[in-house]
Amino acid sequence: MSKQANIEAQTKFGEAVNTGNLEVMNDLVASDAIENDPAPGQAKGPQGYIDFFTKLRAAFPDLKLEVEQLVADDDNIAFAYTMTGTHKGDFNGIPATGKSVKARGLQISRFEDGKMVERWGSSDELGILKQIGVEIKA
Repeated sequence: MSKQANIEAQTKFGEAVNTGNLEVMNDLVASDAIENDPAPGQAKGPQGYIDFFTKLRAAFPDLKLEVEQLVADDDNIAFAYTMTGTHKGDFNGIPATGKSVKARGLQISRFEDGKMVERWGSSDELGILKQIGVEIKA
């Protein structure tokens, strides 16, 4: 597949997260995709992403991911993003606070035949926890 096709697939992934139309992950993520930085308990393949983002959207119903910078080659896409949302549901055992959050993250995705087959990523979860009022002790 071309670099442009991979960018389009990654863009559809982001749109699915932002709209909650998560079933599209079945068309965008390979069933045997390797997740190098999975969320605790995250299943493999498309269902892992569907479950993860369903929980995240329950915690932050107005969740939005905005790509700030994107670079790509024929097989890989790397991007920096900003996540925003309002904490209106349980997040990692923390009840809703109504507080707004804004956090940065980075992701690298590798594609084959138009589907994501491997992913690395990091989000500022500590920043999210601080913004919703969790006291962090050293």
